[in-house]
Amino acid sequence: MGILTADMRRMVGEQLLGFIATVCPDGTPNLSPKGTTAVWDDDHLVFADLCSPRTIANLRQNPAVEINVVDMLSRKGYRFKGTATVLAEGERFEAALAFYRQRGSSSTKRHIVVMKVEYAAALISPAYDSGADEAQVSLHWRQYWQDLWDGKMG
Repeated sequence: MGILTADMRRMVGEQLLGFIATVCPDGTPNLSPKGTTAVWDDDHLVFADLCSPRTIANLRQNPAVEINVVDMLSRKGYRFKGTATVLAEGERFEAALAFYRQRGSSSTKRHIVVMKVEYAAALISPAYDSGADEAQVSLHWRQYWQDLWDGKMG
């Protein structure tokens, strides 16, 4: 059995959007959202480079990567730390392209990044510290987003 639990797999599968942190050459962080974040297998996550030259350059110099995936309503998610491999050609790259085609993606992918997950942990909002349950937290944020979309904020 791999490091990715059933709930981690569910969360990544439902949310799709992962926030990818890499390290720039000067040691500063680079954070980039990726709407192609997916579970590859029990120990790996993947994301595609659609237009991320800084992320790819950083990973080629330093393969350390962290991916955070969070449900914006429940305010729960996971952080995944590990080592990235950048694929640009070859059999694994073609397999990854086929993986994304099966998922209905038709956009051009310059690279596919495969992350070996070495550490995973839950992310849980302090909103739960007051005793609120998931239904209450989700209802609060659902209302927040609805008000924002309806132009009732500001």
